[in-house]
Amino acid sequence: MDRLNDLAMAYRLRWKRRRLLFRSFRKRRQLTNINDRTRQIRPGQILVFSTMRNEMVRLPFWLEHHRALGVGHFLIVDNDSDDGTRDYLARQPDVSLWSSRHSYKLSRFGMDWLTWLQRRHAHGHWCLTVDADEIFIYPYHDTRPLPALTHWLDRQSRRSFGALMLDMYPKGPLEDQPYAAGDDPFRTLRWFDAGNYMIQRKPDLQNLWIQGGVRARCFFADRPRRAPTMSKVPLVKWHRSQVYVSSTHSLLPRRLNHVYDDQGGEKASGILLHTKFLNVIVEKSAEEKKRREHFANSSLYEGYYDSLIGNPDLWCESSSRFISWRQLEALGLMSRGGWL
Repeated sequence: MDRLNDLAMAYRLRWKRRRLLFRSFRKRRQLTNINDRTRQIRPGQILVFSTMRNEMVRLPFWLEHHRALGVGHFLIVDNDSDDGTRDYLARQPDVSLWSSRHSYKLSRFGMDWLTWLQRRHAHGHWCLTVDADEIFIYPYHDTRPLPALTHWLDRQSRRSFGALMLDMYPKGPLEDQPYAAGDDPFRTLRWFDAGNYMIQRKPDLQNLWIQGGVRARCFFADRPRRAPTMSKVPLVKWHRSQVYVSSTHSLLPRRLNHVYDDQGGEKASGILLHTKFLNVIVEKSAEEKKRREHFANSSLYEGYYDSLIGNPDLWCESSSRFISWRQLEALGLMSRGGWL
């Protein structure tokens, strides 16, 4: 019976993948090209894909960090920014840029647009799909470039690499912490929650579902299973038949979600340092509460937005101060696995 159930699930997921790929084909007309520099993409280059809106304050550091890791080209969809984001990106020589004024929510939170671009430009490349408030790190990221990691993954016959999204926050009310575009955000966002994480394995897509961190502690303490999901699979060796299902939390085919060791050991994994709680979050929360574009069931997050609009202090006595990736490994939040 278990075998029959598994075959039935695999059949349903194949059709789901086809539907999502076809959906991205239909949504391609929602994209307007601003600067298409994809002819610059060379074989073997690592690509970044992202959808963003009004992220000018984060972009200089975000671009420079990922360039320093070894990213070769950025493919970005701007979702109707009005703060200079689009013009800034259009001037970057390693960025191909599209824009859309259509609904972020109704495009599966931008994934329909990115799926189309990945089908056209990512086949055969290692691809990092991250938001503008996510900074990707991995073991030895400070001494070994990202191509060294992807070459090792190729040798291990691994096609995906998991990461925990780690909410970083300051000490003191959020809006009172100064930050300017180009600054290192982790001079301000120095703290994180180290130990309040819940993990379950999803039976259908076979991915890990991790919840916790400061958002679970401060905003969802009375309903922790409603807290945002922190587990992601951001780095993938792309094939045009693949598709993200829910943001970058899970993919199809579902074997790409096996970024953990279920035999008692550990697989190498990384961290997405989440810069959501810069001082701009207070103003942006008021805007996003009105737009209702960021959560499938936005009414569940009314209190979350109200709390952020109130300029909270997220720090507590049990907060951990960020030191290095080695600290995160020692805490069990990331792993070297066999990556030495």
